[in-house]
Amino acid sequence: MRKYILLPLAIFLMSYLPASAQRKEKGTPVITNVAVASTPDHFNYQRSQSVETTGTVNVEGQTIGYTAKTGTLVLRNAVDTPMIAMSYTAYFKNGVDKSSRPITFLYNGGPGSSTIWLHIGCFGPQKVFINEAGRTQPPFKTVNNDYSLLDASDLVFIDAPGTGFGEVITKARGGAGQGKDYFGIDQDGRAFTDFIEKFLTVNDRWNSPKYLFGESYGTFRSAVVSRMLQGRGISLNGVILLSQLLTYSNMSELASSNVGSDLPYVLLLPSMTATAWYHHKLPNQPADMKSLLKEVEKFALTDYTLALAQGAQLDDATFHAIAKKLHDYTGLDQALIEKGNLRISGPVFEKNLLGDSSQVTGRLDSRFAGDDFDPLSGTPGYDPMNSYISPAFTAAFNGYMRDQLQFGKDLKYKTSGNVMPWDFKRAGYVGFPNVMNDLAQAMIYNPDMKVMLNSGYFDLGTPYFEGIYEMQHLPMPKALQKNIEYKHYVSGHMVYLHQESLKELHDNVKDFIIRTLKTGK
Repeated sequence: MRKYILLPLAIFLMSYLPASAQRKEKGTPVITNVAVASTPDHFNYQRSQSVETTGTVNVEGQTIGYTAKTGTLVLRNAVDTPMIAMSYTAYFKNGVDKSSRPITFLYNGGPGSSTIWLHIGCFGPQKVFINEAGRTQPPFKTVNNDYSLLDASDLVFIDAPGTGFGEVITKARGGAGQGKDYFGIDQDGRAFTDFIEKFLTVNDRWNSPKYLFGESYGTFRSAVVSRMLQGRGISLNGVILLSQLLTYSNMSELASSNVGSDLPYVLLLPSMTATAWYHHKLPNQPADMKSLLKEVEKFALTDYTLALAQGAQLDDATFHAIAKKLHDYTGLDQALIEKGNLRISGPVFEKNLLGDSSQVTGRLDSRFAGDDFDPLSGTPGYDPMNSYISPAFTAAFNGYMRDQLQFGKDLKYKTSGNVMPWDFKRAGYVGFPNVMNDLAQAMIYNPDMKVMLNSGYFDLGTPYFEGIYEMQHLPMPKALQKNIEYKHYVSGHMVYLHQESLKELHDNVKDFIIRTLKTGK
């Protein structure tokens, strides 16, 4: 196996059967209620539309029958004018009391990403097949998901405004073009809050235990939506976060735009260590990565933080000693570290870790590596992870939606939407976007709501230590910290790309849901 393929990437082990045999295969939906196929010319975005199919999935040996509902939900303004159609797929376990059955709303981030990734990469009943030992080649396919979350909760995968099969219907206030009412922090939060509220009404799920599951910018969104839902009297049992970012000021990619703040470098260091350990670039490679990371975390918050805080007052001896320690913990050349004044951003690390090989590591999953577009550039030209997974996800998902879920024929599914410029401004806030107050207020308002943070060690985009730091600095009573739990995985940003981590993620989230159903404990 080439070293840039992840050793434990044995994801997705089955293959398609011929069409004549598909209805007999476990995990393959059987179509029971199919609407007339729609074309863009005839598809009516001004009214909600959906198609229902049925299927089964085998989850860790348990066969679960379900009904899938795929379509668009139209949101209207105060005078009943259709404003936006948001696409979704919901999976309901058959034969259960829906009043007591948990329901989880899931979404990816971006901003501007559809929820294709969580849908067929993580918890849906079907998942994309990815080759463990190399690049996945066409024809791409989906297979039974042994770790679908349907054994614990009904699932609603929501595509963000302007993505998926959805469309912004009317122009924004003032006629300044489409999307202004939806492409921003609070605008997006209101859209998801409106969607969830309407979905609960349309599907009679108001009394169901409710959970949010957001990934990446979806965690940012979850902070806002959890506060907005509580404000409407919609109580949540739990908020589940994957690869968290609650304030942009902690991103090392933006550190050069926030000169004087050294926190991003501090919080990134443990993930750089994990990456160097994975690629065997540490000068003294220990056998146990997790013990090493505890050591690095302590160094990051003590000696490293104190050295950076001294700025130009730092003496030469300490400067060189800290640079040597950073060399030991990252594998980077000490001269490069000193040239960077002890401050190494994620892109610089990705570009330089593998030395003179002209290869760069991934950003969202640094176990991946690939040849750079321009070996002489200062930062990577792309994320190698994307080149491995995007074609398989995109093709398999489009086929799955149309062939098995029977929705979207001749419609374009927007994996990423054109949502820029995104409105990062918020009333009462200055500086970098920050939603730590939102999550803290939601937890204060509902002290029984539990929060679960899941992170991958090899994520250089939203480092796991950053998530811990943000949670431990939420502006709320210290007693509420007991409502937060942490899970870390030997994987990257998309934890579920690693088969063993997907199982761990499934089991941990299932356990979280079961525990939080029992009198909020």
